Amino acid sequence: MCNYEELLHDAGMMGLEVKELQFESDAKGLCKGEKIGIRKGMSKTEKACVLAEEIGHYYKTVGNILDQSDAVNRKQEMIARKWAVDKMISIEDIFRAVEQPCGTLFEIAEFLEVTEEFLLEALDVFKKRYGHSYTYEGKTITFCDNGFCIK
Repeated sequence: MCNYEELLHDAGMMGLEVKELQFESDAKGLCKGEKIGIRKGMSKTEKACVLAEEIGHYYKTVGNILDQSDAVNRKQEMIARKWAVDKMISIEDIFRAVEQPCGTLFEIAEFLEVTEEFLLEALDVFKKRYGHSYTYEGKTITFCDNGFCIK
C-alpha cells in the first residue's frame, strides 16, 4: 500500500515536480513532461490515487491523450491506471483488508488508503488479469460485476 506522502517523495526522487493547482477544467490531475498538477481541495486519499495515475502517465503514455473519444488515447489511459493500481495496492492487500475485518467496499478502501472508485477500478484490473477468481493462502476471491466475495 502507498500513501500521498510516499508518492510525493517517490515523484521527487524521479525528478518529477508535483504541484497542487486550481484547474479550470474538471481534471483531477495532469502530467506534462516532468511536471504533474494535482487538483487542490481533494482528500489526501484521492490525491494519492490521482498522483499514482499521473506518475503512470509519466512512465507509460505519450502525448496529449485528453480526447478520450480516441481509442488509442483510451488504451493509454487504461495503461496508466493499471500502473497506478500496481503501485497502490496488490490483490493480496484485499485479502488482508478482509481479515481486519473490513466488510464493505468503503471499509476496504479506507483500510487500503484508496478511494472506493479506485478500489472498483483495481478489482476490474485484477479480474482481467487473474480471471474469474484468485486463490491466496487457502482463500479464494471471486470477482463479480459489482465487487467480489472471499471464501
